[in-house]
Amino acid sequence: MKRAAVAAVAVPVLAALVGAGPAQAQPVATGSLSFSGDGGDYISQGGSYAYSTEANDRLTVNASEDRNHIAVSVSAFNSDWWTVDLAAPSGTGLTAGTYDAATRYPFQEPDAPGLDLSGNGRGCNTLVGTFTVQNVVFGPRGYVQTLDATFEQHCEGAEPAARGEVHIANPPAPPDLAIGLKVATDGTASTLNGNAYLHGTVDCTAAAKVTLSGAATQVKRNVIIRGTYTAQVACTPGTPAPWTATVVPAGTTPFQKGKAEVVTQATALDPQSNTNVSVDDTTVVTLVKS
Repeated sequence: MKRAAVAAVAVPVLAALVGAGPAQAQPVATGSLSFSGDGGDYISQGGSYAYSTEANDRLTVNASEDRNHIAVSVSAFNSDWWTVDLAAPSGTGLTAGTYDAATRYPFQEPDAPGLDLSGNGRGCNTLVGTFTVQNVVFGPRGYVQTLDATFEQHCEGAEPAARGEVHIANPPAPPDLAIGLKVATDGTASTLNGNAYLHGTVDCTAAAKVTLSGAATQVKRNVIIRGTYTAQVACTPGTPAPWTATVVPAGTTPFQKGKAEVVTQATALDPQSNTNVSVDDTTVVTLVKS
């Protein structure tokens, strides 16, 4: 069985970068890529190749968010490097079934499926082929949980072919980050410096650094007393994380005993989607002198 150690070049890299909104490459928990070829096949050089996570080869997978395209890449223990791309016709998602008349990804016509096996410095200029998806399970934002597929490609339309299969098994996608915010209904107004002191808790479904920003407003004797605040708290799932905040009045009138409206926004970065998640809260807080 061949496992040639030739350096990879840009052909497979291009295939990994060109696509409809590909997600970040995701490490494969359990998976394999194997293929072999006829004599005269340029990609396989007539040999057989097999890679797997069990053999300490590094596999990654990514998919476009519209589920149209999947790329599986191998960075092998022996320095081999391969990528296989599978794509459904434009506007459709990959599902179980056979895709005939595939041409080289990402240069296929919109109504044609795309396919490309390349690596170790070798790639087809053009190709024809077919692939069959036995099973595919996606998660959100291009997460690939399961992929079982076989493929056959002919470089330059020649008779010799490379044939292979790919198998991916990952755990279900981590849940999206959700955060909860509670502002306590009791607070204090300092007679020493005029500040208001607030507290509360945040909870989260995944570990996150939560940033709080808000404002407190109080009306006393027809005077509006207002101040803003920020705070940060490290949140871990399952345990409400306490927070405290100091609100400094914007003017010279101090916060006083009585009710104040507190408007707060809690924001955290979801590591799965790389987007901010936020929650808003408006609470009437009763301040007591301190």
